[in-house]
Amino acid sequence: MTVLTGSFDAALTDKIVDGPEGFSGVEGDAAWAAEVRRLLDLRGATLLAHNYQLPAIQDVADHVGDSLALSRIAAEAPEDTIVFAGVHFMAETAKILSPDKTVLIPDQRAGCSLADSITADELRAWKADHPGAVVVSYVNTTAAVKAETDICCTSSNAVEVVASIPADRDVLFCPDQFLGAHVRRMTGRTNLHVWAGECHVHAGINGEELAAQARSHPDAELFVHPECGCATSALYLAGEGAFPSDRVKILSTGGMLDAAKASRATQVLVATEVGMLHQLRRAAPGIDFQAVNDRASCKYMKMITPAALLRCLVEGADEVDVDRDVAAAARRSVTRMIEIGQPGGGE
Repeated sequence: MTVLTGSFDAALTDKIVDGPEGFSGVEGDAAWAAEVRRLLDLRGATLLAHNYQLPAIQDVADHVGDSLALSRIAAEAPEDTIVFAGVHFMAETAKILSPDKTVLIPDQRAGCSLADSITADELRAWKADHPGAVVVSYVNTTAAVKAETDICCTSSNAVEVVASIPADRDVLFCPDQFLGAHVRRMTGRTNLHVWAGECHVHAGINGEELAAQARSHPDAELFVHPECGCATSALYLAGEGAFPSDRVKILSTGGMLDAAKASRATQVLVATEVGMLHQLRRAAPGIDFQAVNDRASCKYMKMITPAALLRCLVEGADEVDVDRDVAAAARRSVTRMIEIGQPGGGE
């Protein structure tokens, strides 16, 4: 940890308060943004922000996107220090792909309910029950789980990754049960075993409220993340003719941005974490984007506050490290995915 002694704005940093739900006390205003940019320059760092971050964090970042795309940017960036405004597994992935760089996360307590839904020990036991199976793990997993994985996937390429595996091989898909169900539905694969994990935010966006929103906005398009518990309901609405099938789109966060730029709709209902609305509105300002569930906010993502980012840049905290052997094994599973194709678009 390297503290930038005497080179920071004490009037701002003295306001930082550390509480049980994270760092607070600093507003994400113009003065804060200018100080963040100055400190990034002093540290020779680049700031990456996930699509689910607070708008102020997204606006001050050098790059905004999904976790895998940002990790690949980190690997190619000329800076030696990466500040990752996201949850812990994302910063780990950046370290896996950039082992010789310093990777900082503004608050190491920013975890992920989905990544935590399977451990490396649990995956090893599952593999022992299915000898010879191919393990496909979502990028929303810890480095230790990636190290036990044959091929990683993202929400945009999960179907392609599974389809690349010989049909007679069993596949263990983890950890997201809703993404796994989507892959099984799209591939028709009967030997795909799915781990019963979930993102608590996406699982909370249910089919009943999606159906109600769709019926009350009959001219809107639906953008639904495949991690959502309502993805099956969205396809059911389309299949039953209750909603035009060409207006129901199951998309990753990167896919949502591409679809927004191409859409001719005047209104889009979005089923994913609410932070995504900021980037969608920037991408297509003429469209009225509305959350299917406006309470779908990840408390872990929102732990990366303006105060947390400022403290990170002043103190050089919190540094993320991954054991070299674990990182090497995890990197192989990510590289295999990239070799199959569609390496961008993450969760």
